[in-house]
Amino acid sequence: MFITDIRKEFYDVVVNQRVALLVSSDIDALCACKILQALFHCDQVQYTLVPVTGWQDLGTAFLEHKEQVKLMIKQDDDLGVPSYDDIFRDEEEEGGDDSGNESDGGSEPSGKRRRYDEVYYARQRAMREWEARSDPKLLNMCVYMYVCVQAAMVIFELAWVLTKDTKDMLWWAIIGLTDQWVHDKITHMKYVTDIATLQRHVSRHNHRNEDEDNSLSIDCMRISFEYDLRLALYQHWSLFESICNSSYTSCNFKLWSMHGQKKLQEFLADMGLPLKQVKQKFNSMDMSVKENLREVIEESSNKYGMKDIRIQTFGVHFGFKNHFLASDVVHATAALLESTEKDDSPGDNFIKALDCLSRSNLERLHGGIDLAKKKLMAIQQTVASCICTNLILSQGPFLYCYLLEGTPDVKLFSKPMALTLLCQYLLKAFVRSTRNKRCKLLPLIIAAPMDVEKRTVIVLGIPPESETSDKKNFFGRAFEKAAEGTSSRTLHDHFDTSIIELKMEDRTKFLDALITLLS
Repeated sequence: MFITDIRKEFYDVVVNQRVALLVSSDIDALCACKILQALFHCDQVQYTLVPVTGWQDLGTAFLEHKEQVKLMIKQDDDLGVPSYDDIFRDEEEEGGDDSGNESDGGSEPSGKRRRYDEVYYARQRAMREWEARSDPKLLNMCVYMYVCVQAAMVIFELAWVLTKDTKDMLWWAIIGLTDQWVHDKITHMKYVTDIATLQRHVSRHNHRNEDEDNSLSIDCMRISFEYDLRLALYQHWSLFESICNSSYTSCNFKLWSMHGQKKLQEFLADMGLPLKQVKQKFNSMDMSVKENLREVIEESSNKYGMKDIRIQTFGVHFGFKNHFLASDVVHATAALLESTEKDDSPGDNFIKALDCLSRSNLERLHGGIDLAKKKLMAIQQTVASCICTNLILSQGPFLYCYLLEGTPDVKLFSKPMALTLLCQYLLKAFVRSTRNKRCKLLPLIIAAPMDVEKRTVIVLGIPPESETSDKKNFFGRAFEKAAEGTSSRTLHDHFDTSIIELKMEDRTKFLDALITLLS
C-alpha cells in the first residue's frame, strides 16, 4: 500500500499512466501540479484532483480500485491510516465474521465493522459520480496517489530524492506550505518545523548556484529565508492599509470600534513614522524610513501586545526588480482562483492561477495581488459590519452567522477560500470583542448565498479559537449527518469537507439538525 521504491512505483508509473492526485487544498494542489509538470517536462500532466482530509476519504478509492491505491506520506505523519485488509473485505468474509461475532456476544468487532461500512456507503456514491464524468478507458489505468497534508512538499522531496529538483520546484513547495499556514490548516509548530526543512533546501540550492554564470543574470531567481512582518501584502500596498486589513493587527487593535481606531493612531505615533509616509505606497516611502522599518514596527508592536508580529517566511527575487514574499503569492493565487470580477469559468480561473506561479508571467501575479487587496478589504469591512450589527449568534453548541443577500461583496464569499478567511477573521474578532469567555470554546459556522438563481447557500464550519494545538476539523461528518434530513440533494465535494452546499429553504432545517446532533 505504501510506496517503497520511488522510481519504480512513482516516477515510472506517472510517466506512463494517469494519476488521480488526492490533496487537501486548492493552492497546494496548484503547486503540486506545477512540480509534476516540471518533473516530467510536459505542459500537461494527466491528473485528477480529488478532495481528501484523512484516511476516511480513501475508503472509496480502496474499495473501487483495490491494490492500485498507493500512499505517499512522510514517516512522521501520523494519520492513523489502516491497512488495506482492514478496509477492503470480501462479502463472504464479512458474513462469516458477523455470525461468529454474534454468537460470541462480542461487541468491538461489530463496532469496527460498522465504522468501516459507514465509510463505504458514504463515499461510494461520490466515486460513482466521479466515474460517470470520466473516460472509462482511463479509469482502467488509474493510479491513486494520496499525498497527505502538504502535497507540494511531498512531491518536491520525491523530486529531490530522484535528483530532479529545481529552484522553481522548491519555490512552489514553499508556496504550498505557506498556503496551509495562511488558511490555518496546520499548527504554528508544524509550520516552523517544515520551514526549517525547506530552509536547508534553500541553502543547498543557493550554494549550488553560487558559481554559475547566470547568478547575476537579469532573469535569475533567488530564494531567501526571512524574518518578516505579519502584514498582508504590505510591500505592494501602503503600510497603513496593510495594518488595517491584516487580521492579526486588525483584531489586536479592534479596528471595528472607535477605540480601536484611536489605538491605531497611538501606535503609529509611537513608531514615530510620518502619517504621510505611512499612507503612501510602500515602494514610494523614503529610504530613510524603510531602512529600519521592521525593527521599529516590532519594537512598538511589543508594547501593544503584538509579540508575534514577526514571522519566519521566504522571499523570492526575480531579476533585480521584483520581490515577493511567499504569503503575497498565496493571496494572489487564491484571488485569481476565486475571481468573481468576470464571467470566467472555474477552469479559466484555474489556468490563470496556475500561470501566476510561473516567473515568466509576472503581470498575472501583479493582477492577482490587486484582486487580493480588494478581497482583504471586503473581508475587513464585512467583519466590522457583522460585529457592529450583532450578526453572530450563539446556537448552543456553536456560534452562527448568516450573510444576508444584498450584503456588500457577498458574491465574493460564495467561494470557499474567501469564506474560510472571513470565518477565521470573524471568529478571532468576535472572541476579542465579547466578554463571554465561553465563546472561546465554541466553533463558528457561517453561511452565505452561493447562487441566487439556483437558491443555494454555502455553509462552512471552523474549530474554536482556543484550539491551537490541533487544526483538525470534524465538521465534515457532522454536516453529512445533518444534511440527511433535508429535502433536496446537498453537495459535499469541496477540498475541505467542512464545507457543504444546500438549498436556501433547507438552511433552517439543516441548522436545527446540526444543533440536535452537536448538543
